[in-house]
Amino acid sequence: MKFLTALSIGALFGIGIFQVLRRNLIRSAIGLILLTNAVNLFLLSTGAYDGFFPAYVNRLAGTESDALPQALILTAIVISMGATAFMFAVMIVISGRYRTSDSDAVSGLKQ
Repeated sequence: MKFLTALSIGALFGIGIFQVLRRNLIRSAIGLILLTNAVNLFLLSTGAYDGFFPAYVNRLAGTESDALPQALILTAIVISMGATAFMFAVMIVISGRYRTSDSDAVSGLKQ
């Protein structure tokens, strides 16, 4: 199961990198979303271990689950949603001004 998880996270990361390197701004945005999801899954798979009891509940004998990876991923999800909203707002302005989503056709960004 660990091999399948690693393979799927690697494929998601590879597809995200491929989409980020495209010339279309919309595909680049989707690629960035895929990258953030791949990183979140990677953090979850490496930081989580099989605990027998929930974290911060009655201190029973045994291994407790670690709540830190889930807290980090929740923070990363909130930050990535803010970055995605900003990225889509910039794309709306660019597509409204230049009437295209192709980054090569946008000449006002070059100096």
